[in-house]
Amino acid sequence: MDLKRILKHLTAPDWITRRAFPEKVLAAIENAIRESEKQHRGELRFVVEAGLDLRQLLAGMTPHERAVEVFSQLRVWDTAHNSGVLIYVQFVDRCTVILADRGIAARVEQNQWDDICRRMDREFHAGRFEQGALAAIGEITALLRRHFPVGQGDVDELANRPVIL
Repeated sequence: MDLKRILKHLTAPDWITRRAFPEKVLAAIENAIRESEKQHRGELRFVVEAGLDLRQLLAGMTPHERAVEVFSQLRVWDTAHNSGVLIYVQFVDRCTVILADRGIAARVEQNQWDDICRRMDREFHAGRFEQGALAAIGEITALLRRHFPVGQGDVDELANRPVIL
């Protein structure tokens, strides 16, 4: 049990995510997702969470485990082509996770998602939240265009609006 991590999470106010991701930034992310999805069959969700709750912390939940939980809760897996992609930002741990549904994971290796996360993390650590998020969405778009090109009758299946938990 990491007491320092627990204290950081439990004392982090929820508004810290709103300071880093104000309405203007959320709108830019939403627009980038909308434009991205016109170029491929993928469905993107962007989620920011300030801190975990005590139960999750005592269980030793990692950002990756929480991302899997959020992936399920937001039904990112619930697309016709198994083409959902979750960009999860765990703000207090300063960690990002990208999870792809099985249709995309069969074509894009996890190390490519991890590379995007590392670049996004560097931007976030420098306080460039909008730039980091938009650059990551741009890189994801390029991967999905190559491996999951837009098809006839493609519809927008998941909400484009970023979620702050």
